[in-house]
Amino acid sequence: MPAQGLEWLKNEQLLTLEELVRLARIGVERLGIERIRITGGEPLLRRDLEQLVAALAQLRTHAGVKPDLALTTNGLGLDRRAAQLRSAGLDRVNVSLDSIDASVYATTTRRDRFADALRGIQAAAAVGLSPIKVNAVAMADTIEQVAPSLLDKSLREGWQLRFIEHMPLGAQAWSRQAIVSAQRILDIFAANGFELTELGRPDRRPAQLWQVAPTATRPGGTVGIIASITRPFCDDCDRTRLTAAAIAELGIQAGTSLFAVIKATAITLEAR
Repeated sequence: MPAQGLEWLKNEQLLTLEELVRLARIGVERLGIERIRITGGEPLLRRDLEQLVAALAQLRTHAGVKPDLALTTNGLGLDRRAAQLRSAGLDRVNVSLDSIDASVYATTTRRDRFADALRGIQAAAAVGLSPIKVNAVAMADTIEQVAPSLLDKSLREGWQLRFIEHMPLGAQAWSRQAIVSAQRILDIFAANGFELTELGRPDRRPAQLWQVAPTATRPGGTVGIIASITRPFCDDCDRTRLTAAAIAELGIQAGTSLFAVIKATAITLEAR
């Protein structure tokens, strides 16, 4: 988020909970969607998040199976809501954590709340929202310090770490010079004694995975890199994003508004 903040959308510009669930039902029951991720912005700002999760958990795929429900969050406040979200039907969480150094975290996020984020991760693990995945955006000015320390911490805690190449989203200022490539991240790991074996991209997921060999003092595990810029995967990506303002996006640059249609008509599963 820019230092000056963002302009908040008005309630009348957003889909209601019922409208979100209606669209999700069509996706799951009619279009074969098997995985739903609630992201943002910050979904924990929704007061009705538990109700949304509970409603989505009632949906069933063609095979009669509940869709996999995941949440991407900064973790702030998750310690107070993890148990309720789990009870509502949430399966797992991804937590954005760009460093395990409190001062670097404070500089990157412009808030001194590293301890709160860590409590959120611990609470999620305690109630079974696992595997815990940790997302970190690779930033040029901190990657040399962040990459080895965050991977070491993740392996010891049993987190699944995913580094993400910095990429343009919306009107955010961006330049190719700001990219920390997947190869540079791998080189930093190797220089710090991590032995990696490539595993590929299971199930066409965004992250390319590597197995990290254990040592005498540290357990092994996996680490992933989402290399949207230097190793793009658009050709086999099957994800669709739906914003809170009803913009359906197949990529990150453009979308189609469903807002007027949803607000003007009663869309049901019986609609043809």
